Amino acid sequence: TRIFQLKKKRAMLKGQLVAVNCATLTGDNAMAALFGHTKGAFTGAHQARDGFLLSANNGVLFLDEIGELGLKEQAMLLHAIENKTFHPVGSDTSCDSNFQLIAGTNRDLRAEIAKGSFRDDLFARINLWTYELPALKDRKEDIPANLDYEINLYTQKNDQRVQFNKEAKREFLNFALSSNAIWSGNFRDLSSTVTRLCTLADSSRITIADVEQEVSRLKDIWKPIGGSQNSLENILTPEQLKNIDQFDLQQLSNV
Repeated sequence: TRIFQLKKKRAMLKGQLVAVNCATLTGDNAMAALFGHTKGAFTGAHQARDGFLLSANNGVLFLDEIGELGLKEQAMLLHAIENKTFHPVGSDTSCDSNFQLIAGTNRDLRAEIAKGSFRDDLFARINLWTYELPALKDRKEDIPANLDYEINLYTQKNDQRVQFNKEAKREFLNFALSSNAIWSGNFRDLSSTVTRLCTLADSSRITIADVEQEVSRLKDIWKPIGGSQNSLENILTPEQLKNIDQFDLQQLSNV
């Protein structure tokens, strides 16, 4: 977004920023969403659609999770990048789109190429400038600023101003910046945390009790799947374990 804003400010772009999560594009819908389609191109195509590439004409197309695209979509995308033209689904007429491309992925695309699930020629074409963003756990100095941002974003979306008590904010940041906070979901974890804290806050004030409850919840979320941390001893009380039916015990253990 910041790159687009700077280019727009310097009059280097006339179009808009079009952001696409490729992980949500599957099958024929992927082709139609990216390249557009004509009316009647397939069942349910009651009217023509431009598609993301045409919408990004003279602007920026951000393809997040590009490694999720199928090989057919990758081939058409490569042609569109190199020639600035493509055919919408069901059309014999080509469309022009002079877009600038930014791609993101959490996959190792070289490994995907070795497995045959990503085209090496597309990788060579998009691999002009590469920036590796460290995970949130590796740049915890960004957490305080992003915490404030997420709080303000919640206020804007819900028209409800929520704030931390001074002590509560200190308590949360002490945990968030500690080695106990692994932030395995990166910024999605932080965003979800803020949403829960703001939603559950009484009188629009986040208290130490709210923080303690959320910290406990995060620790539970970050427990490894399987192993002793998810054993029944950590879920049921000693009294419940003592009185549980043996058949139920086996079933719950398997679950």
